[in-house]
Amino acid sequence: MRKMSKYYLGIDTSNYTTSIAIIDEKLNIIHDERILLKVVKGSKGLRQQEALFQHLKNLPILFERVNIDINSLESIAVSTKPRQIDGSYMPVFLAGEGFARTISALNNIKMKRFSHQEGHIGGLLLKEDISGGFFAIHLSGGTTEVLKCMNKRDNLSLELVGGSLDISIGQLIDRIGVYLGLNFPCGQEMDVMAANGKRLKLGIDVIIKNGYFNLSGLENKFKNLLDEDRFEREDLLFTLFSILGELLLKLVEIYIDSGDEKILFVGGVASNRIIRDNILNSRYKENIIFTDARLSTDNAVGISYLGMKKVGWEE
Repeated sequence: MRKMSKYYLGIDTSNYTTSIAIIDEKLNIIHDERILLKVVKGSKGLRQQEALFQHLKNLPILFERVNIDINSLESIAVSTKPRQIDGSYMPVFLAGEGFARTISALNNIKMKRFSHQEGHIGGLLLKEDISGGFFAIHLSGGTTEVLKCMNKRDNLSLELVGGSLDISIGQLIDRIGVYLGLNFPCGQEMDVMAANGKRLKLGIDVIIKNGYFNLSGLENKFKNLLDEDRFEREDLLFTLFSILGELLLKLVEIYIDSGDEKILFVGGVASNRIIRDNILNSRYKENIIFTDARLSTDNAVGISYLGMKKVGWEE
């Protein structure tokens, strides 16, 4: 009789994407299903209750796309909070956790809890076998953080050691995009616009102190430049992304300790072409690993991987 494959289910209900994923014991991605949440044109995002409502509508649609035997599921992993720290909470994650608990209870399948941030790192670890310590720079719609990480046998250990003190890089990009009249989230459309741009010499720099920095001044500066209408929009966007790439490269220089130190870039903003090129063309390119573009944006693949490899966090 043919041996039944073992599968690992992951669920993630972040601010702007409903996701489920299934991997097998050989780390093959069997299912990677997602639905982007709908945002009204001109708005800067969704309220938590609006996002939660959409997740509750989307999850049954995603599960209807799955065609595996429930008896082959070894575990159900779900993101239940943004970060694995006390007090980290967003109502949107209740949707995924509720579905996970229901499936777990009805079918007597082990359920494991992780954070959304761990899921982003897990998506890279699925492709890259990294043991021991490393740094991760998490760049998403709401987060710009430098994390000192340890890939332990039971769980990931994450310590915040740097990042933005006000708005995130993702928020900066989206605010500029909405100011331009683009649809939220704006990153991909801005990336396409910037492809034909060139670098402007504006003399703009972001100061880093002890690993931390502020970005609201950069937002105001670029909004003013757009109002002045002296430069082409694609040139301003190319310059904005170039400045952000240089900022992140400064962070790499701060936290890299030796030729063996690895720095992982994860999160949706890490898929930006100009930012990636700026960093990967640097002298530190051998030490830097970017998540695949497909796994950079919000998804549940990393969560399913963690469900296979780690014990999760009990609450």
